[in-house]
Amino acid sequence: MNYELAKQTPFLELRDGNRLPQVGFGTYKLRGAAGVNTIQQALNNGYRALDTAVNYENEGSVGAAIRRSSLAREELFISSKLPGRHHQYQEALTEIQESLYRMQLDYFELYLIHWPNPLKDQYVEAWQALIDAQRFGLVRSIGVSNFLPEHLQRLEKETGVLPVVDQIELHPYWSQPKQLSFDREHGIVTQAWSPLGRANAVLKDPLIKKIAVAHNKTIPQIILRWETQLGAAVIPKSSSTSRQIQNLTLFDFELSAAEVTAISSLDKDNGRTNNQNPAVYQEF
Repeated sequence: MNYELAKQTPFLELRDGNRLPQVGFGTYKLRGAAGVNTIQQALNNGYRALDTAVNYENEGSVGAAIRRSSLAREELFISSKLPGRHHQYQEALTEIQESLYRMQLDYFELYLIHWPNPLKDQYVEAWQALIDAQRFGLVRSIGVSNFLPEHLQRLEKETGVLPVVDQIELHPYWSQPKQLSFDREHGIVTQAWSPLGRANAVLKDPLIKKIAVAHNKTIPQIILRWETQLGAAVIPKSSSTSRQIQNLTLFDFELSAAEVTAISSLDKDNGRTNNQNPAVYQEF
């Protein structure tokens, strides 16, 4: 059990007084026995935050890995996400309970609305359910995923409550400076999903490779450090022990301001991995 590496991971203070580990472990596509083993391995290697979702269909595997771990519940930060098909208020509350039953947990540290699904337009109703789930003690902190400024402003206008976390696609080819700035100005912590671009061309980018050589680090370490220096939290995923450890070893070096700017300049107009524009994308 790598307690030293776990201790090196900083926390980001959430507006509600809770704390989010800046580096967590993404569990997308980790399912069944193999998934349990990989997630348990991540916990052993020093990860304390696990990110899942109803639509990943692996909450049972994540829960099993937690139970097989020797870690105390209070050492962990567990988050999951509500799918679009359950945005109706009572369905949302029931689904949060079902998520907890599947994982055999009493509460989540963080629960998110997975996508706004604006064409269906029930995300405000879903948000009210999360507000109440927090009040009922099912969830410690509440947030959203893939919400644009217009969605966030509407939540505040209609409920008076802003999310403490907005989990968005963020990597050097899609760096989202406007969203990052909006979140920062409104006390919302940005958390990056696919922080390494789902292993696309960004992992071969010559500029990032040059910076990696200069710091004697890997390209993923440079990308993750860039994101953390932007103030974001990250949830990389890897099945390899060595890469899991590398993805946590981010705080023994620092990128210069010029290096951060250079990586940010790699942003592309069409940099989204799967062209999932939250203004129109629907996920149920």
